Amino acid sequence: MESFILYLGIVLMGIMLMPLYRAVVGPTTLDRLMGMNAIGSKTVALIVIIGLVFERVDMFVDIALAYAMLNFIAVLAASRYLHKRGRRDTAS
Repeated sequence: MESFILYLGIVLMGIMLMPLYRAVVGPTTLDRLMGMNAIGSKTVALIVIIGLVFERVDMFVDIALAYAMLNFIAVLAASRYLHKRGRRDTAS
């Protein structure tokens, strides 16, 4: 069971490479923002998997929820900033 959880974590980290490419190379700022959001979402799942490995799921679920809230707030703040910046650029 422990090796299955380890392989699951490795596969999840491999899947995180696709949004990382989008976040680094993305042609637009929105693509980069979506890539970072996807990485944050997969990180939440990875934190829970780490909790399974250490057999402390209760503690790691709390950490994962806090990280998910921070990720959500960061994406909202970045979206609002980019929206206002775009509105200001078109008004000039």
